[in-house]
Amino acid sequence: MDIYHAVSSGQTDTVRLLLDEGADVNARNVWYQTPLQAAAWEGEIDVVQLLLDKGAKVNAQGGQYGTALQAAAGTGVTKTVQLLLDRGANVNARGGIYGTALQAAVLRGVRETVQLLLDRGANVNAQGGEYGTALQAAASERAIEIVQLLLDRGADVNAQGGIYGTALQAAASKEDMEIVQLLLDRGADVNVQGGIYETALQAAAYRGITDIVRLLLDNDANVNTEGGEYRTALHAATISRNPEVVQLLLDGDLSSI
Repeated sequence: MDIYHAVSSGQTDTVRLLLDEGADVNARNVWYQTPLQAAAWEGEIDVVQLLLDKGAKVNAQGGQYGTALQAAAGTGVTKTVQLLLDRGANVNARGGIYGTALQAAVLRGVRETVQLLLDRGANVNAQGGEYGTALQAAASERAIEIVQLLLDRGADVNAQGGIYGTALQAAASKEDMEIVQLLLDRGADVNVQGGIYETALQAAAYRGITDIVRLLLDNDANVNTEGGEYRTALHAATISRNPEVVQLLLDGDLSSI
């Protein structure tokens, strides 16, 4: 039996037998890169322990999830994350689809895992992955408790990068009024440009969320900023077919004259 199959299916005794018979504990695989990463992703803590005891390289990099720690964080199995950290896993290793273990944990939405990684030295502002930062990922997932935790631990509310450009744009795109308000209260720049919608206002206008558009305008969002998928917030609003949002933007345009 292939060691990856045994690892992924949690067959601890079979994995031990294969290793005793000479199977390479660090055998490479295109998807997982190492058996340890496979075991971590599948949440097989007993297999993870066995592989580590047999000499698995805890910081081997590559594969879909970058490292075993990122794979474990992406499943939200805190005990596996704890084990890997205790065995020397680099909490700030970069790579893989999530960029960092912290961003992986945020996307899984397990606050306990996020807290553990931060307590063990995770860089709250590390860049990478689809969402650029852990804060943007949390905003995209509408995870307000994790957003609050990250901000309390020093997350840069205006960090740029990722598909939404900023956490504020992510929150606006996901129609989360509470997170938008929290980010603004914590100093988010309403007019930062970047990401697929260029501004938070354009994101909210495209979604047709009247209350968020009004909130952003009340916080001095520039109604005429150009760029992004729909060029302007007004154009985005016409696509959403929400006449109230269109009127708000037209009124905002007049007030800026």
